[in-house]
Amino acid sequence: MSNSSPLISLLALIITLGVLITVHEFGHFWVARRLGVKVLRFSIGFGKPLWRWRGQDDVEYAIAVLPLGGYVKMLDEREGEVPADQLHQAFNRQSVGSRIAIVLAGPLCNFVFAIFAYTCMFLIGVPGIKPLMDTPAAGSLAEAGGFRKGDLIMMVDGESTPALGSVMLALVDRAMAEEIIQVEVKDIDGRTRIRTLDTRHAPESNEEVRVFEQMGLTPWQPMLPAVIGQVLPDGAASRAGLQPGDRIVLAGRESVTDWQHWRSIIERYPDQPLSVRIERNGVEQTLELIPGARENRQGEWTGFIGAVAEMPPDLAEDLRVVVRYGPLDAIGVAIGKTWDMSQLTLRMLGRMLIGKASLDNLSGPLTIAQFAGQAASAGLIAFLSLLALVSISLGVLNLLPVPVLDGGHLLYYLIEAIKGSPLPEAIQHAGQQVGIALLLLLMGLALFNDFNRLLG
Repeated sequence: MSNSSPLISLLALIITLGVLITVHEFGHFWVARRLGVKVLRFSIGFGKPLWRWRGQDDVEYAIAVLPLGGYVKMLDEREGEVPADQLHQAFNRQSVGSRIAIVLAGPLCNFVFAIFAYTCMFLIGVPGIKPLMDTPAAGSLAEAGGFRKGDLIMMVDGESTPALGSVMLALVDRAMAEEIIQVEVKDIDGRTRIRTLDTRHAPESNEEVRVFEQMGLTPWQPMLPAVIGQVLPDGAASRAGLQPGDRIVLAGRESVTDWQHWRSIIERYPDQPLSVRIERNGVEQTLELIPGARENRQGEWTGFIGAVAEMPPDLAEDLRVVVRYGPLDAIGVAIGKTWDMSQLTLRMLGRMLIGKASLDNLSGPLTIAQFAGQAASAGLIAFLSLLALVSISLGVLNLLPVPVLDGGHLLYYLIEAIKGSPLPEAIQHAGQQVGIALLLLLMGLALFNDFNRLLG
């Protein structure tokens, strides 16, 4: 995936947060109005309004300066005097069931939006790569489980996995349970086999994103010539003048044999000049290349140039898969994927709480902006996928029983429904203070992680 410009990242972040916050707050707004509660303001963002207008329904709509949330302000006696003829429209005068419905509607709308986004993706068709495996790493779980070169993964624990991405997601999900994973494959001879991955005694890891690598599974990669197939915009290759069709002959003083060799050379030169000899239209010439730098999973800085290899058309077609469904099937699959991603998010949060997952996995607005920009540059499917994922995260996080969040309010109302009266104001106020402190702590940690990733 290409790096995106800061402007694209900023615009993508604004669109991402704007859409998802609007969806969330619209849930509260719509249900409140349907249950007869008077809404005073619908705001996207906090702080001073940049734009505001009053609708025909006498609701003030606003877009505020801090776009990291939003709110729906309803008529409520706890926030000011309410005229006697409007008391029946006050939020605090509603039944416990009505208040629960209003609070629950925001997170539910985030899940509904995720289902909508996934449905659109599966109707259009999600491109991917066939999950064809290479020789497993020596001494790995995959080798012990019987994996062989040429295995095409068909299912993980009975779940269909038509693309490499779905295999990786299923394995991350199952590995958290620390059980034996059953993997159905079609071997190189076309026979169906069952391979296993025994994660019960696997070494503890705080980096779930590396679980595929830790199991010793290696996607098959063809031996390709060192010929440029595509140059990504704003990358080092583009700045150096590399073009599609260029054959890499020499890098520094090293003869380049194939694309893997070329990539290994590039990785050794992060932010360092490299003289490259190429062949273009039968004529050789020399270019000066300065690869960019990025941190790999081992914490080492490696070079990259923003270019991909030329893939023979027949080979590309053999490896390519498009996951597409009809309307009814797409909705069903979208609901299942939303449920799976919600469970995965909860499990990840749970592992963070008990110290089995690193808090480095928390991301703030800067990381979201980077991913949003990359997804927007990659196309509609990638951007819809990001919107769905962030929407699910917002829905799950808002349902956590933390005061200030929707889940905290739901907890108060459930207690009220059980005991027959609201919790004392003092207890609710103390809970709000604790909730604010927790949110500030999490936001501070997320921003720290953001800057740490950006600054290395």
